Amino acid sequence: MPSRSGRRLHITHRTGYRYADIVDASFNEVRMTPLSVDGQFLISHSLDVQPMAAVQPYRDYWGAHVEAFDVHVPHRLLEVVAISTVDTPPLPDYRPGSTWADIDGARAQDELAEYLAATDYVDIASTDAERAPIVVSMRAAATPEDAALIAVARVRERITYTSGATDVTTTAAEAWASGLGVCQDFTHTTLSLLRAAGIPARYVSGYLHTEEPALGRTVIGESHAWVEYWDAGWHAVDPTNDRAVGSAHVIVARGRDYADVPPLKGIYAGGQSEGLGVSVEITQL
Repeated sequence: MPSRSGRRLHITHRTGYRYADIVDASFNEVRMTPLSVDGQFLISHSLDVQPMAAVQPYRDYWGAHVEAFDVHVPHRLLEVVAISTVDTPPLPDYRPGSTWADIDGARAQDELAEYLAATDYVDIASTDAERAPIVVSMRAAATPEDAALIAVARVRERITYTSGATDVTTTAAEAWASGLGVCQDFTHTTLSLLRAAGIPARYVSGYLHTEEPALGRTVIGESHAWVEYWDAGWHAVDPTNDRAVGSAHVIVARGRDYADVPPLKGIYAGGQSEGLGVSVEITQL
């Protein structure tokens, strides 16, 4: 079970790009700053960029902290290291949800319409003959909360966690068809079912610490993704691990899908590039 007490976590996130040829200029955005939101509190954050560059912070449309920078010296390697310390809240107390009448009302359908629409990553599952019966069973559930539990259960029955089977361009429909994926795919396919049932739902990116506390021990953490759905307030579920979202989860960004929250993205002038991979180390203080 997730911890009933909060945690103070020190996070080091390393990533970047290696270019095939010398790059004269690159323009980049980083979303690696934990949010101060919903009981989570950011204590400190720093970003180191090599080659050195001036960093311009801003908050994007979805509420994430973005650090933008341009590199205007020739380089074949871009390295980014984000270091953060954050307090995470304990597992929240259970809050009952709403009724289908509330979900179908103007609050959800109009004000939260962006979290109901299809995107390049998240199709509307009811348009797929294989997933449409699942959506019907969700709408037949007694409450939207019960429908969300059905969505998570069906995604976990369908998809087997398999590193390397998909990549950051894989859509919900493609992950469902293959039956393989990682946290991004579990999240996208769950979103496709929830939105098809008329339940507003959003993509959450962040970090995941160990399920049990690990005081004073540095562990290899991971970038992670999970779901928040609206049901008289936002409720978080982790379809990849089938566990509650609590003190082991660190919120960094929210959006409609992965395209709204990538940790690092950019454009550059030059040849091909390859990612340096991602290294996340988390120490509970």
